[in-house]
Amino acid sequence: MVALLAILFVQSISNRLKDFIGWVPFAALLGAFLAGFSPTSSEYMFYESYRIDGLSQFFKTIIFLGLAICAGNALRISTLGKANRSDYFFFMFMSAFGLLLLSSTVELFTIYISLELASFSLYVLLPFRNSDPRAVESGIKYVLFGALATAIGLYGISYIIAVQHTTYINELITMQWTFSHQPMALIGLVLFLIAFLYKLALFPFHFWAPDVYQGASNETAAFAATLPKLGAIVVMVRLMAFDPGIEVKTILAIFAALSMTLGNLIALIQSDVKRLLGYSSVAHAGFVIMGLVAGGAYGLAAASFYALVYMVMNLTIFWIITRISKDGKNVEITDLRGLYSSSPILAFVLAVSAFALVGLPPTAGFIGKLFLLNSAWDAGFYWLVVVAVINTALAIFYYLNLVRHAYTLDEEAPSSISLSPVGASIAVILALGVLYLGILPQNIFDFLMHASAVILS
Repeated sequence: MVALLAILFVQSISNRLKDFIGWVPFAALLGAFLAGFSPTSSEYMFYESYRIDGLSQFFKTIIFLGLAICAGNALRISTLGKANRSDYFFFMFMSAFGLLLLSSTVELFTIYISLELASFSLYVLLPFRNSDPRAVESGIKYVLFGALATAIGLYGISYIIAVQHTTYINELITMQWTFSHQPMALIGLVLFLIAFLYKLALFPFHFWAPDVYQGASNETAAFAATLPKLGAIVVMVRLMAFDPGIEVKTILAIFAALSMTLGNLIALIQSDVKRLLGYSSVAHAGFVIMGLVAGGAYGLAAASFYALVYMVMNLTIFWIITRISKDGKNVEITDLRGLYSSSPILAFVLAVSAFALVGLPPTAGFIGKLFLLNSAWDAGFYWLVVVAVINTALAIFYYLNLVRHAYTLDEEAPSSISLSPVGASIAVILALGVLYLGILPQNIFDFLMHASAVILS
């Protein structure tokens, strides 16, 4: 909020200062520091609609970190057209502010308002790409389908109120959520979940993701592909703590299996890297759902940990895309050819992020998927584990194809890529983060286990 007010102040005092926004990544880093080192004891605020606990502070920390990386990535954005750079960062921070509220809100209407705050700002961000019609098209699609999904979610709240007579999660978690006892309440919960399944891009609510990724500018796509999903996951973790009946879990598990399979199969034939990552996100949404349907402290912790892993993996590869792209154009797979010759650092970081997205050791993707597979297996979803393992093998073909192109030399020597020391340093730090989460995940996972146990109690 302080950063939002500062951006507004800069906009108001002078036109010459409107583009002075080099400080915004550091403001986000400061927010991450404050969130990460703040107390995690459970406390309620604002008439028990806002809760500060370990889960909320974890997601606030990683949202701030993701915002810092996205803001740093967007400092060099060249596709804003007539928009002011300060306007762009204002809406980026406003969307992140809504996501921060989602991390702590524990009342259904407050969750809905926070979701809309995050979404409306993103609706404005997506068309910021000069006069590219694809950006406008992607923005319109995201608005129309997003409005429909949130309307369905609001309709679901009415069902829950009609049966359970409350919208507070701390009261709802003590009530029955089985089809045999409260069928209308369970239907309302499913409808409310649809609003967040849409943000997560889970099948069959996935159709917006490839078009939005491809149409938005590279820097905006990096934001839209990562941070809104964190907000969706933290809310779904709290809602799945209700332990809905096996009927809902089975339906979600089927959607997860279809999401993995469809996303990976269609990604195999993509040539645009961002569109490939769009279908990849559909597949990764299926993996997140594995932890949610498994439930319990372990399953919810696995889903939360994978949210962090997903953010770091994708921001790493998007950092590479924005540095390879010429004049903000979309990067084709063939554009990666000879990357090792033009920039060995970017080629190495690309390889690390691709290995992580596949789920190969010792990267974060491997350990994140391992936690999810273990949780689903312990919960009895053996068939879903088999489907997930098959899809992991399937994903190898298109992720490692990126690496193959990066380390394949053209007949003509590729031109070198201008990479600043700061840009190279951040790329290496992101790659090291991917490796660190894969090698030493236990402290973070233990923290999430404790945080999940608290919301279940």
